[in-house]
Amino acid sequence: MNCQGYDLIGDVHGCALSLRTLLARMGYRQVNGVYRHPQRKVIFIGDIIDRGPHIREALQLVREMVEAGQAHIVMGNHEYNYLCYMTPHPDRPGEYLRTHTPRHQRILQQTLEQLAPYEGEQEDYLNWFQQLPLFIEFERFRVVHACWHQDLIDRFRRQYGGNRIDREFLYRSAVEDSFEWEVMDRLLRGTHLKLPNNEVMVSKDGFRRRFFRTKFWMAAPQYLVDVVFQPDPLPAHLARLPISAEQRKDLICYGEQEKLLFIGHYWRQGAPGPVTPNIACIDYSAVKYGKLVAYRLDDETRVLPEKFVWVDVAREVHLANAEVGAS
Repeated sequence: MNCQGYDLIGDVHGCALSLRTLLARMGYRQVNGVYRHPQRKVIFIGDIIDRGPHIREALQLVREMVEAGQAHIVMGNHEYNYLCYMTPHPDRPGEYLRTHTPRHQRILQQTLEQLAPYEGEQEDYLNWFQQLPLFIEFERFRVVHACWHQDLIDRFRRQYGGNRIDREFLYRSAVEDSFEWEVMDRLLRGTHLKLPNNEVMVSKDGFRRRFFRTKFWMAAPQYLVDVVFQPDPLPAHLARLPISAEQRKDLICYGEQEKLLFIGHYWRQGAPGPVTPNIACIDYSAVKYGKLVAYRLDDETRVLPEKFVWVDVAREVHLANAEVGAS
């Protein structure tokens, strides 16, 4: 296939019906069971699993496209979490790389339940997840789930010779503050700062958080409000605090002279559009009845607002339910 463009699709989170609608809207059709386009390919930004109602169907659709050469994919933090949750710890019998706490189980619950009847598939998907690239770099653009951290990526390439992890890397990534842990934390979860004074935020999804996600493209931020990048705002008494010298060490800047960059992860809201002239976040909270978003990349050198396309998930679910009720 002569690929003339790429369609980058944000976090699916088990919204397989919306994914089918989005692919159809962009001109993809099923041929021999695989969605294909005569001139284009898809790049999935990760987080295919968790939370949504049709996780297994979404996984099958995405994997079939990837294995047929119709799509690329990068690992999301949810695929990594599932991989660690299901991988026994090599040095602690009865334990796993990701501890089986109520919080961790809550995040993975839908995936665990929906794949439980298919034990053979579970193992197969675990093997597949480990083989997913952490990042992809093309001549004109880059793709990573949460944050392009050039220093970490350069060191990873030197030590591991590519963009995929192996079993030993996976084991080491469970050791907090190791190089492998930092790679997975930054590339798949992004940069973040600890809330001052040991404060705790309760996010809209009910999780207690001591850290907040930060922008990684600000050249000279002055206050905490300048770098916060998440749906939940900082408490007012913290937002205007100046960024300390210690906090500034944990911030990086992806400059406007860098290649186009496509990320997911951040649960954006509202009308899809550029984050900066060269950064597009295409996660718009599909599983929370937001939008499943794609960016249709051709030969442009800046992110263009008109190149975003999406499915309004709440509307699609309403129409699907109406059709069921009428049948």
